[in-house]
Amino acid sequence: MPTELLFRDDAYLREAEARIVAADETGLILDRTLFYAQGGGQPGDRGRLVRENGTAVPILDTVYGPDKSTVLHRIAPDEPRPAPGEPVRLVLDWPLRHARMRVHTALHLLSVALPYPVTGGAIGDGDGRLDFDIPDAGVDKDAVTARLREMIERDAAISERWISDEELLANPGLVKTMSVKPPIGSGRVRLVAIDGLDLQPCGGTHVRRTGEIGAATVTAIEKKGKQNRRVRLTLA
Repeated sequence: MPTELLFRDDAYLREAEARIVAADETGLILDRTLFYAQGGGQPGDRGRLVRENGTAVPILDTVYGPDKSTVLHRIAPDEPRPAPGEPVRLVLDWPLRHARMRVHTALHLLSVALPYPVTGGAIGDGDGRLDFDIPDAGVDKDAVTARLREMIERDAAISERWISDEELLANPGLVKTMSVKPPIGSGRVRLVAIDGLDLQPCGGTHVRRTGEIGAATVTAIEKKGKQNRRVRLTLA
């Protein structure tokens, strides 16, 4: 049974009720989760699972299972496993998630400030980076920072909508990332729109308005190849 991904509909959901589907030495699978599973450069969420007796089980990491339709919640090897069918309450490590949401959204804006193909990326807890295929080295980090901050200060609204696989294939320009392709095969693809600024497929978590990102600074532009430039940013 596929895990219901609650974070797809509400990235601000901090607690939720769920039920254990399976438990083994690799971790726990639930019928539903608000924990983001690692993917697209964004790490898996952490938090805790609260059992009916009040004991808390720390969630150390969250990844997709081998079939990619279930989410595995990793716990310590010596942690007692709840039994299949047991109801539990999920509690997200919200400060960690929110920091990553801000970084992830800032990286979307960075791809607007630098309109080049994206060849890689990573999201940290207060910083992140994108790799670009840039024909020349004439990129000034202060100029990119200024453009980034101008877009953040617009406080533009951020929303999501779904399109079909066919619609995405008919509009290949929506895909900016060369290294990570949006998942096709389920029949639909999630688009993230930043009002008046950006539209691209993405399965990650984002803030609701660009102003929520806060102050962002491009800290380095590194040469990683003939055309590859790694651009790093950090948030206040």
